[in-house]
Amino acid sequence: MAISSAEGMELQDPKMNGALPGNAVEQEHEGFLPSHSPSPGRKPAQFMDQFEGKTSFGMSVFNLSNAIMGSGILGLAYAMAHTGILLFLALLLCIALLSSYSIHLLLTCAGVVGIRAYEQLGQRALGPAGKVVVAAVICLHNVGAMSSYLFIIKSELPLVIATFLDMDPEGDWFLKGNLLIIIVSVLIILPLALMRHLGYLGYTSGLSLTCMLFFLISVIYKKFQLGCTVGHNGTAVESKSSPSLPIHGLNTSCEAQMFTADSQMFYTVPIMAFAFVCHPEVLPIYTELCRPSKRRMQAVANVSIGAMFCMYGLTATFGYLTFYSDVEAEMLHMYSQHDLLILCVRLAVLLAVTLTVPVVLFPIRRALQQLLFPSKAFSWPRHVAIALILLVLVNVLVICVPTIRDIFGVIGSTSAPSLIFILPSIFYLRIVPSEVEPLYSWPKIQALCFGVLGVLFMAISLGFMFANWATGQSHVSGH
Repeated sequence: MAISSAEGMELQDPKMNGALPGNAVEQEHEGFLPSHSPSPGRKPAQFMDQFEGKTSFGMSVFNLSNAIMGSGILGLAYAMAHTGILLFLALLLCIALLSSYSIHLLLTCAGVVGIRAYEQLGQRALGPAGKVVVAAVICLHNVGAMSSYLFIIKSELPLVIATFLDMDPEGDWFLKGNLLIIIVSVLIILPLALMRHLGYLGYTSGLSLTCMLFFLISVIYKKFQLGCTVGHNGTAVESKSSPSLPIHGLNTSCEAQMFTADSQMFYTVPIMAFAFVCHPEVLPIYTELCRPSKRRMQAVANVSIGAMFCMYGLTATFGYLTFYSDVEAEMLHMYSQHDLLILCVRLAVLLAVTLTVPVVLFPIRRALQQLLFPSKAFSWPRHVAIALILLVLVNVLVICVPTIRDIFGVIGSTSAPSLIFILPSIFYLRIVPSEVEPLYSWPKIQALCFGVLGVLFMAISLGFMFANWATGQSHVSGH
C-alpha cells in the first residue's frame, strides 16, 4: 500500500525521532512486514525515499560481493594454519550465517519504518545522537578500508611494475609508491567515485570479482604444480629466512591438521569475523535494487555471502595445502616473485583492490550527506566535492602516516563489531514495535544475544591487539 503524500511529508521530517502515529505504523506493517503480493492493479508499497531503483539482481550481487571481498583473503590460509581445516571451515560458516542474520535484522528494521539509510535507522532508534554515531562509525570503518587498499597499491604496484620492466623499484621516480597511488586515484578511482548511483559500478565490481577468481584458480593450480614445499627453499618458494633455521609452524611435514589451536588462533578468528563486513553498503545497494523487497534483498545478501564463503574457503584450503604451517600472513609472498603467473595474480589483486575503493567510498559520502545535508536535493558540485575531499584526505593519510596500520586495527576492532553485531541488534530491539514482537519474544532475545556477542568480539579484539603491542609482536590485519 503506498504511503500518502501527506503522511510521507510527515514521516520524512528529520526532527521526528519518536514512535510513528498509530495509522502510519499500521500502514507500514501492512506494506512491509507481510510477504503477500499487493492486490492486482495496486502499486507496491514505496519507501519514504521514493527512489526507484534500476539495478538488476545480478549487478547488486556483484556490488555486495565486491564490498565483502577484502585484502584479508590473502591471510586466510595463515588463519587456517592456526585453527586446522575443519575448525576453520566451521568457524567461517558460523560467521557467514551470523552476517546473513545481521543483514536480516537491518532489512527488517528498514521494512518496518520504510527507511533504507543506515544513518536514518540510527536516528529512528536512538535519536539525533544515534544518527551521528552511525555516520561516524561508517566513516571510520570505510576510511580505514580505503586506506588499507591504497596501502596495498602503494607497496605492491611499484614491485609489480619494476618486475615486469626488469628495473630497480627504488631507482626511478615514476616507480615511487606515493606517486603511483596519486596517479591511480586520479585516473581510475576518482572517475568511478563520481558515478551518481552505486548500481553503475556493477560492471567494475564484476571485473574485480573476476580478478579474485583468477587469484583463486592460480592458487589451486600452484598447489598441484608445486607439490609439497615445506622445508624446501628451491626455485618455487623464496624463503626469506635462512635454510638452517627451523620452520616455525605446527608441523614440519606435508600433513594437514584438521583441528589445532595455538596463541595465534586468537588473532586470526577476529580477522575471519571481519571478512564478511559489508553492512554499510547493504542499504545503499537495497535503495538501488529494482523491484525492491526484503526477500529480494535478503536473497542478494545470501548469494553474495555464499559466494564469498566458497571463495574464502577454497583460497584458504588450497593455500594452506601448498605451504602448510609454513604459510605467511601474506600468502602471495610465499611464491616466487619472478613467476610470471604470480606476477599476473598480483596485478589482478591490485586491480581488484583498486576497483573496490569506489564501492567503499559511496557509503561514506552518503553518511556525510545524511549528517550534514539531510534535507538538500542532489547537487553535482557537492557530490564531486565530497568525493574529492575524501580521496585527498585518504591519500594524505597513506602518504604521511607510515604506522597507520595500528590505528586501522583499533578502528577495525571497534567499527566492525558495531556494524555487524551491535548496531543491527539495537535497531531491531528499538525499532520493531512491541505489538509486533514483544520484548521477551524469541526474535528479540536472539537480537539481544547477538549484540552481546558483538561486545565480546570487540573486547577480545582490542584485548589481543593491546597485548600484541605490549609484547611487540605483529598481527595479521586486513579487511
